[in-house]
Amino acid sequence: MEACSGAHHWSRVFQQYGHTVKLMAPKLVAPYRMSGKRGKNDAADAAAICEAVTRPSMRFVPLKDEHQQATLCLHRTRQGFIEERTAIYNRIRGLLSEFGVVLPQSPERLRREIPTHLDALPGWARRCISDLLEHAGSIEDRLTEYDRAIREIAREDERSKRLMLLRGIGPTTASALLASIGAGHDFRNGRQVAAWLGLTPGQHSSGGKARLGSITKAGDAYLRSLLVLGARAVIASLGEKQDRFSRWVRSLMERRGYWRAAVAIAAKNARMAWAMLSYGDDFKHEPAAA
Repeated sequence: MEACSGAHHWSRVFQQYGHTVKLMAPKLVAPYRMSGKRGKNDAADAAAICEAVTRPSMRFVPLKDEHQQATLCLHRTRQGFIEERTAIYNRIRGLLSEFGVVLPQSPERLRREIPTHLDALPGWARRCISDLLEHAGSIEDRLTEYDRAIREIAREDERSKRLMLLRGIGPTTASALLASIGAGHDFRNGRQVAAWLGLTPGQHSSGGKARLGSITKAGDAYLRSLLVLGARAVIASLGEKQDRFSRWVRSLMERRGYWRAAVAIAAKNARMAWAMLSYGDDFKHEPAAA
C-alpha cells in the first residue's frame, strides 16, 4: 500500500489475517503511474503500486505499532507547539516594532524585556501583547510537560538508553528514532537509514564521472533536524577533548568546515543507531570519553 493517513492501522489489521504488508512512500510510487495513458484514478494507482513493489531497489516505510505511533504523536504535537510558540513571539516582535520597540529574537530575553515597555503602549496594543504573552506562556508549560514525558519514555526503554550512549543523541532523538525505525529490520544497513533521512549527498553523475552535491534532505525532516542539532551540540562541547571521536570531529571541521562536519556527525549517528537497534545486545559500542 501507499503510506498515507491510516495506512499503519490498516497494515496491522491485514497482518492479523496473515498478510505480509509493505508500505511505500507515494512519491516513490508516482513515477510508475502511466499518467499519459490512464490519468490519475484508482486503477492507475493500483497498477503503479503493483509495478513499484516488484522493483528490487524499492525502499519501504517501516511499519509502526500503536506504541510507536503514540510516541510519534507526542513528538509531532510537541513540534507543533514549538512552531506555534515561534510564530507568537515573531508576531509580538512585529507588533512592538510598529511602536518603535525593537527587542531581541531570544524568547527568554523577549519575555524578560517586554514588561518594561507594556505601560508605554496604547490600550488595545497593550491588551493584545499581554494576551499573546499569556498564550505563549501556556504553550511553554505544555512543552515542559511533553519534554518530561519524552524523557520518561526514553529512560524506561533499554534500547533508548543504548542510543543515548552516542554523543549527540539525547532522550528526544532516541525516542523519535526508536518510534520511527523500530528494530531497523526494514533497512539492510546503516547507510540506507542515513539516505532515508536525507543525510547522504545527492548524485549528479554522468559519463562515468561521479559528482556529489549537497545532502538530499529527503525523508523525515524532523528526525534529520534532531540529529543535526545533536551534532551541533557535539561540536559546541568539543573543547580540548582528545579521544578518538573528538579528534575525528576536529579534523573534519578543519578539512570540510562546520556544517559539513555537523552533517557527517548526524549521518554517523544515524548509522550507529541503526546498528544498535538492529543487532541489539550483540552490538558492542565503546562510549567516547567525556
